[in-house]
Amino acid sequence: MQLRLLEKQKDSVRLEILNPEDTVIYPLITALLKDPDVEDALYYTGHPQLDKPVLTVKVKKGTPQVALKRVAESLAADFASARQLLDKELA
Repeated sequence: MQLRLLEKQKDSVRLEILNPEDTVIYPLITALLKDPDVEDALYYTGHPQLDKPVLTVKVKKGTPQVALKRVAESLAADFASARQLLDKELA
């Protein structure tokens, strides 16, 4: 999965997503929408053969880049602890 910056403003970014991984994108959007500093997170898939998906993140305060990093790090920590629990329980 690769990201390409399409548009950057003070309170929002638009990112084109190449080879999207839905198992990553949807938890990311859900976590962004739960973040109190994020005003909106939109994921537009468009036509499957003609369009590349676009993620738009708009924040109430701070920068969208910081919000994306914060949410991504939080998800990574959640998945790491879930894996540790599984490893422990299935060993």
